[in-house]
Amino acid sequence: MDFLEIYRKDGDDVQAIYRSGLTIEILLSLNEGSKKLSQLREISGSSSQSIIPNIRRLESGQLVEAKEDGYCLTRLGKIVASRIADSFSTIGTINKHKLFWSDHCLEDIPISSLKEIGCLYNSEIISDTHIELFNVYRTNLKIIKEAGHVVGVSSVVTKEYADSISEKVCEGIPVELIVPMDVAEQLKQEPYVEKINALKDYENFKLMVMDGNIRVGLIVTDKCLSLGLYKKDGVTYDIASGIFSFDPMAVVWGERLFEYYKEQSKVIKM
Repeated sequence: MDFLEIYRKDGDDVQAIYRSGLTIEILLSLNEGSKKLSQLREISGSSSQSIIPNIRRLESGQLVEAKEDGYCLTRLGKIVASRIADSFSTIGTINKHKLFWSDHCLEDIPISSLKEIGCLYNSEIISDTHIELFNVYRTNLKIIKEAGHVVGVSSVVTKEYADSISEKVCEGIPVELIVPMDVAEQLKQEPYVEKINALKDYENFKLMVMDGNIRVGLIVTDKCLSLGLYKKDGVTYDIASGIFSFDPMAVVWGERLFEYYKEQSKVIKM
């Protein structure tokens, strides 16, 4: 598909929407549900004299229609408005954590997930400080402790992580964990091999291995997402900072990312 040619042909129509802040506000407002003119005035802070001409242009473009309960998006309007919302959430997420993204390796996150990075807008960066040296580590352990289910990708392994996962499995909590080959080799050694063997009869525990390196650390529970990345050099895993979110959209984003890795993994027979 020649996007440049599409731009040359239909760019004026696109710019007509993005050029008007009021038009954008109307579309984004209606994307959340139908609105009366009075509601659009309150949301936008604009007068009826300003809003109505914009509504008429959107109606002529088959994007908005008037109904008994107010103005609403047509089926075509919902497509356009959702794409506009996606573009703003994407840019907003990139800008919000710009330094984090630029300092870390994103190559192992699939394009399909990067296209939906706007789902992480309601997230925060948690980092270690000189006062709280293990802030990220403790936060991850807390997330696991409070989880109703756990899926994750582990680029590093520690005794405390192994203990916390073992506790959840023994509680009957479903746990699925993917590790790269080098971590799988570590799990064959003490003190991990004994813990792994103790879980072999638990049907709620699944351990998988993926060939090659996985430059991502991922914990997704029923409540939270934790995302850790390798530094820009692609060699060093950054244990001192990560992205955390309790937003359901971020959790779903994390679950889809986990499924991407799961499709490329195989179960370790214990």
